[in-house]
Amino acid sequence: QVQLVESGGGLVPAGGSLRLSCAASGRSFRNDFMAWFRQDPGKEREFVGGVNWSGKTTYYADSVKGRFTISRDNAKNMVYLQMNSLNPEDTGVYYCATGGMGSLKAGYPYWGQGTQVTVSS
Repeated sequence: QVQLVESGGGLVPAGGSLRLSCAASGRSFRNDFMAWFRQDPGKEREFVGGVNWSGKTTYYADSVKGRFTISRDNAKNMVYLQMNSLNPEDTGVYYCATGGMGSLKAGYPYWGQGTQVTVSS
């Protein structure tokens, strides 16, 4: 059974940093595209970024380019989201997803439970 577990969320002041982790289990994910999404209450879940199977190609939403970095460790079945220069608009529940590709959430069958990130002004 595929399982994704996010961790690393918390409360940080504006300008601060957080590193989120996503632990994948149930099978090997070394060939899968891995993505991060986020969702604020009352809003649609939006694509934050993704990384291809090798980790060499990454994609980011315009809102986080230059501030967020996605990486992966296939040997450990882990994906990371380093978030710097956080601002209150980055607040939300962050989800790890796989089994799909690209920025459309409907394409992903596997999701974690999410981790809350709150950025105070």
